[in-house]
Amino acid sequence: MLSCGFLGVAIEGMKILAVARDLQRTLINAGFSEIKEASFAHLPFLQFLLLNSNKFTLIRDNAFMGLSHLQYLYGPWPEPYPKVLTDLPVLPRKYQNMGRVFIENNEIQALSKNTFRGLKSLTHLSLANNNLQTLPKDLLKPVDILSDLDLRGNSLTCDCNIKWLVEWMESTNTTVPAVFCGGPPQYQGQKIRDLPLKEFDCVTTDFVVHQVLPFQSVSAEPFIYASDLYVAMAQPSASSCTILKWDYVERKLRDFDRIPAHSAVYCKPIVVVSQLYVVVAQLFGGSYIYRWDTNIDKFIKIQDIDSQKIRKPNDIEAFQIEGDWFFVIADSSKAGSTSLYRWNQNGFYSHQDLHAWHRDTDVEYVEIDGKPRLIISSSSQAPIIYQWSRSQKQFTPLGDVAEVMDVQMVKHFRNKKDHYLCLSRYIGDSKVVKWEGLRFTEVQTLPSRGSMVMEPFRVSQHQYMALGSDFSFTHIYLWDEEKQRFVRFQELSVQAPRAFRPIPLEGMDVVLAPSFKGSTLVYKHIVVDLSL
Repeated sequence: MLSCGFLGVAIEGMKILAVARDLQRTLINAGFSEIKEASFAHLPFLQFLLLNSNKFTLIRDNAFMGLSHLQYLYGPWPEPYPKVLTDLPVLPRKYQNMGRVFIENNEIQALSKNTFRGLKSLTHLSLANNNLQTLPKDLLKPVDILSDLDLRGNSLTCDCNIKWLVEWMESTNTTVPAVFCGGPPQYQGQKIRDLPLKEFDCVTTDFVVHQVLPFQSVSAEPFIYASDLYVAMAQPSASSCTILKWDYVERKLRDFDRIPAHSAVYCKPIVVVSQLYVVVAQLFGGSYIYRWDTNIDKFIKIQDIDSQKIRKPNDIEAFQIEGDWFFVIADSSKAGSTSLYRWNQNGFYSHQDLHAWHRDTDVEYVEIDGKPRLIISSSSQAPIIYQWSRSQKQFTPLGDVAEVMDVQMVKHFRNKKDHYLCLSRYIGDSKVVKWEGLRFTEVQTLPSRGSMVMEPFRVSQHQYMALGSDFSFTHIYLWDEEKQRFVRFQELSVQAPRAFRPIPLEGMDVVLAPSFKGSTLVYKHIVVDLSL
């Protein structure tokens, strides 16, 4: 092969034919199915190419890089094809000055956005009669002086991936013959230029791993103290309550301090009048309250919690009613009692025994219609609803969430004015129930074998729910306003998750997923534009 004086190459019928005013070589038997990167870089003065009627399925990035003089990528060579091109020093007259770029009648299925990089002189381009179903955004950016584009004969899928093409057609002076949608069914046969862009919902979201914390944990509680962001995590395998601090420079969680706890199941931070307390609930060895001492920068134990009442704690909720601070511990033993504690200036002291001997699994505080309520789930009966009595200064039984037994976790979320509960069940289906004024009614049932967590959480304007499992992937659901129910959105690979807690940050949405069997994961919530 001699490249001296090369002005053109034709690729027809699986043969490469050299064409030049001073032809010196003929290339034959071009049996390939793709055009690789920089395939013609050794021919910098090439002015035209014929790529018709081959079996190309793929054109790689920068395939035409270096062909800054290329003006024409010609269409079908007139039959019969010449066997020897020494008799054709130039193209046939009918193709001279045609100014068209043809990559027609092939089997091209995909193009990258960099396919035509370097072809700054192209004015005419045809991709007609291929197998193209989509075109990447910025495909035509390198050929900004393009005057004609032919896409006919392709079965383009009219979705977010070609939204850019419709917008480009509306703004360009390039001549584009009518192109029709090959799918989906609602757009099949419709002119691409006439597609209603307002119907294309191309913005979605995703959860991606932002940080891996190399330890197991069973609870996570973000909190703000002295204007800094922290997270308290129970780590039974490490015999501690770990306090992590958010690093605003590195945008990651870092170790801050540890509270000894042999069998911690929950670590609940409570900030009362600028003072930080942490309630440490343990399965064995009793439960305690610690206070952060600013003089020595260390947590010190200040109080024991009655071990006759709290024998096997499972969850802690903290809240304020009429300016007073309370916390409630759900106890899962047969002999213990779920108990309410109240702050009285010197510490937290027992205020009310709520639900004795029922093996309670979880407790949730919620205000409905301005009335404080507690929902207590149990292994032995349906969740019980308690309502705060202002006159008695205690919670009184209000009823139950009927026909839902053996609930492992109960979590509340609000959508506009409506209140819902998510009820996770280890055996059987988990449920979403809605408050109807006097009682909760079922609105959705979800298969959930092995689920210990069904936690709703809001990120930006999106209402999500995580349904974890000890046996399979965690499923993230997104609330569908039209259907008024959750729809499956994404799978996350979290081993035996125990919570999904959003971390309150400005300019960044982060969710923390503690895991009982594997690493604790920090997920970043991102917005994805599918039309880009």
